[in-house]
Amino acid sequence: MLDTLKRHWPAYLMEAAGLACFVITAGLLTAALEHPASPLHRAMGDSKVWRRVPLALAMGGVIAGLVYSPWGRRSGAHINPAVTWAFFRLGRIAPWDAVFYTVAQFAGAIGAAYLAAAIVGPPFAHPMVRYGVTVPGPHGPAAAFAGEFAISFVLMLALLTAIGSPRLEHHAGWIAGALIAVYLIVEAPLSGMSLNPARTFGSALVSRTWTALWVYFTAPPLAALAAAEAYLHLCRARTGLCGQPGPHYPVPANDRSGGAGISPKAEP
Repeated sequence: MLDTLKRHWPAYLMEAAGLACFVITAGLLTAALEHPASPLHRAMGDSKVWRRVPLALAMGGVIAGLVYSPWGRRSGAHINPAVTWAFFRLGRIAPWDAVFYTVAQFAGAIGAAYLAAAIVGPPFAHPMVRYGVTVPGPHGPAAAFAGEFAISFVLMLALLTAIGSPRLEHHAGWIAGALIAVYLIVEAPLSGMSLNPARTFGSALVSRTWTALWVYFTAPPLAALAAAEAYLHLCRARTGLCGQPGPHYPVPANDRSGGAGISPKAEP
């Protein structure tokens, strides 16, 4: 454990920083778009769907940027415990790395949520902003669970398919970003569109809002693991080779060959 920590701590910090970047950006944009006193809110009118469009495009762009960034290439740009443990199931990240990735992701989300609250101040607590928390929509926790499971499963399966294809692997970041954008527009009213237990916990902690937290701690990880199993089944049926573990993340500092995370292989 200690040896792993000593060798790979930079990658853990990269994971924390990546999720922190996502959470801070989401928090600041949500405040700017949803607070009634915001000029941007007034300019965009009363349509919630219309206000979700710029947020969706921005957050999709942030995800793609993180995937293709040097830090993303080094850590694999998981920035989500559900993704990390799906890759663990596939044998593409070592056990202690998966544990430390998860700790780093939660730390990054918590720190970013408190930082966003400090930057925005009291408007961050407004009922229209609510610290960027993800809570079930009007159809309740069961519908939110179904929504979170569906979007997490599709995202994970799409990513695994992309990074497993020489033709698609360099587009994995854009695929992830596009799906995030679509989800924020279409699925957000159902569950708040979390996909990520750490991201939800950070906002829940700073706001002391624990509504249906179990949904966001169960649906995304279970869906990601189900997607990993589906991917293995499909690949075995096609080639019989897919069950073999790929290279482990994090990538060593002197290795630019890439590996098995979301981030595509770096160019030689």
